Amino acid sequence: MPGLRRSIYKSPAQLRLMLAPGLATADSLDAVRSAVRPGVTTLELDAVAERAIRARGGSSNFKLEPGYRHTICASVDDEVVHGIPGERVLRPGDILSIDSGAILDGWNGDAAFTMVLDDPERPDLVAERRALSDVTEQSLWHGIAALASASHLNEVGEAIESYILSRGEYGILTDYIGHGIGRRMHEAPPVFNYGVRQKGPEVRPGLAVAIEPMVVTGSADTYVRDDGWTVATEDGSSAAHWEHSVAVHKDGIWVLTAHDGGAAGLKPFGITPVRPA
Repeated sequence: MPGLRRSIYKSPAQLRLMLAPGLATADSLDAVRSAVRPGVTTLELDAVAERAIRARGGSSNFKLEPGYRHTICASVDDEVVHGIPGERVLRPGDILSIDSGAILDGWNGDAAFTMVLDDPERPDLVAERRALSDVTEQSLWHGIAALASASHLNEVGEAIESYILSRGEYGILTDYIGHGIGRRMHEAPPVFNYGVRQKGPEVRPGLAVAIEPMVVTGSADTYVRDDGWTVATEDGSSAAHWEHSVAVHKDGIWVLTAHDGGAAGLKPFGITPVRPA
């Protein structure tokens, strides 16, 4: 009917159905992380992720995006997000972001990590890039921790931005943000990685969101390469991307795309995640 909108809040049973695709997503990222080394191509990493998702009985939800034919996005160096796997060979010192997602029984998971390959010849570059990745990862956990006690969703972005700015001169992407997740990989509501004037929707049981800060060492200005997908920094600066899908329920929060539900990442904040019952 005209004007009818689907609720952004899931039922307890629906949140439980999101556990399996979350774990399949986590498995795919773990498998890729173990396979990363100099000499490996990003297309080989794509195959590794595909096998891990299928081993859990799932399939790639990235392949459901119109025109996209791969299981992961693999973004290297100045590429921020949406890098297409191919014949690119990883080299020492590369900063690599892997984004992956799985669909299982009609429900979705979505997560990403960044890592830096060792390079004894360029220790300063490696240190700079690992600091960037660490700031981005920790900003993600600050956002997740904020979600645990927030009254409105946009408190998450405030927490992410505040942490990043406290760590130095970094650029926070504003053109690409997080999102709701459930029956579709990308749903309402938007999840900002920075403070905005609006409060956003209420944080209450049934909310499921993908929080994904994207941070660069230089300007936050980006462009899309000729492939129509890959987002890269205008100034060639390094980029990092971390993401988790998180559920809010009556007993607390649970990081759907972490095998421990986010226990390790949330421990410094004094928060113990609770699996949806």
